[in-house]
Amino acid sequence: MSRVLTLLTNAFPVWVLAGGITALFQPAWFTWFSGPWIVWGLAVIMLGMGLTLTFEDFRAVGRMPRAVALGFLAQFTIMPFLGWAMGRLFGLPVPFAVGLILVACCPGGTASNVVTYLAGANVCLSVVMTMCSTFAAVIMTPLLTSWLAGTLVSVDAWGLFWSTCQVVILPVVLGLWINRLAPRLVQRAQLVLPLMSVVVIALICASIIGGSAAAVRGAGLRLLGAVFGLHAGGFALGYAAARLARFDEVVARTVSIEVGMQNSGLGVVLARRHFADPLTAVPCAISSVFHSVIGSVLAGWWRWHRPPVR
Repeated sequence: MSRVLTLLTNAFPVWVLAGGITALFQPAWFTWFSGPWIVWGLAVIMLGMGLTLTFEDFRAVGRMPRAVALGFLAQFTIMPFLGWAMGRLFGLPVPFAVGLILVACCPGGTASNVVTYLAGANVCLSVVMTMCSTFAAVIMTPLLTSWLAGTLVSVDAWGLFWSTCQVVILPVVLGLWINRLAPRLVQRAQLVLPLMSVVVIALICASIIGGSAAAVRGAGLRLLGAVFGLHAGGFALGYAAARLARFDEVVARTVSIEVGMQNSGLGVVLARRHFADPLTAVPCAISSVFHSVIGSVLAGWWRWHRPPVR
């Protein structure tokens, strides 16, 4: 049973891609999953992430400060700059450009930990970097979005801050404490939670794409090219930054995955709550498809080409 659940979970790019494509032509199948469903769905995902963390993970930050610092810096410099640059390069309409900047300013996604595991990279480092960027997002996401997108539309930085606290910090902290108080219960739940997270992510993305299917088809290659460029650039520049900083191949792959994969679900929730135009959420939903597919392809390649053991 656990093997079947693991196989279904590891196929998350397939579910996200299939849901997104289907939603373009049969939007009614997915648009029911909207409003509070999306907020609560993301809260479940973040709770699941919290359940995978322990207080020991926080102590691990002190044992690998340089790698964590690099991942943190790359996350909140490379991706926001790429989001802004791709919006300009592809001449996206304002709602799409703002949505692209918003998702670029979000923290690393929980899927990065799964992809890191599949790639044979450093899972512990990935978890710690995701944890650090997630907690820092309370300040960094509103601040960077306001700075980069504020010239395009009015950005409610305080509202973004409070929403990030609600849908990120509270569920993660709750999961952390549940893991501490009831570790055996959490062990059983962890067989099902990853697959549940995959299902919720697929539903969120399909719902947003389905709700704006006509606009997505109309934007066509420009929007897809900008989102692809954001994530492909994130993976490439994250890897390059780690190698330039003289980290080994395993750390470089871990940083690459962490930088290239965003918490797109958080971007969707923030876009829906704080931007009047519903099209702002569309790049966030498409982002989930692209970073999942690119990350999985890289994981397969890197798993096949493992670095030599020293």
